[in-house]
Amino acid sequence: MGFDENKEIGEKSGAEKEILNPENDERDKLGRQMSENSLYTTDLEEEDYENKLELGPQFTIKEQLEKDKDDESLRKWKEQLLGSVDLNEIGEALEPEVKILSLSILSPDRPDIFLPIPEDGKPKSPWFTLKEGSRYKLRFTFQVNNNIVLGLKYTNTVWKTGIKVDKTKEMLGTFSPQLESYTHEMPEETTPSGYFARGSYTARTKFLDDDNKCYLEINYTFDIRKDWLTT
Repeated sequence: MGFDENKEIGEKSGAEKEILNPENDERDKLGRQMSENSLYTTDLEEEDYENKLELGPQFTIKEQLEKDKDDESLRKWKEQLLGSVDLNEIGEALEPEVKILSLSILSPDRPDIFLPIPEDGKPKSPWFTLKEGSRYKLRFTFQVNNNIVLGLKYTNTVWKTGIKVDKTKEMLGTFSPQLESYTHEMPEETTPSGYFARGSYTARTKFLDDDNKCYLEINYTFDIRKDWLTT
């Protein structure tokens, strides 16, 4: 969930991705002097800064449509976004509700891996195992209720021996509440291979919106091995 050995640092393709090379000697020497806790703290400080941004006022869907009634283009866009949503059924909720229903890993080399989502956001370790040098992609389904969710995005950060080796961010979009679930597939990636790539990794996955409201955070570990686990 967040590797592509063919990408360079800072390159963007579909998802915004930062790839770090764990075999870089200078970075490795420096990184090993820092504890994994200090790296997590740095990331949390960045998130705290984002969470301190002043948020604008919130409106129910009915209030949004009423507020934009004089802006024809904006009103038509919201009506198109809402589609067949029954405004009488969604109530007067200000906060959207996003529920991640399922997560799975798809690879042409094996049957799909379905990942159970624990309520506490901490799956049993390791959550899954990937084969080195294999192609894979992540698929997830989610449901939106109550109100429009603006700028829903997926982020994933990966560490190995306390060193951040990968960071992925992908904007999923804006979604209206509906009975049917939404499905999204991440771009295909390839796991790194070789002696230094194999081993155990820690990671954190989050689903957030434009207001930095987090709908799901999963802290987990996974392994990269020579082969897939037998099923």
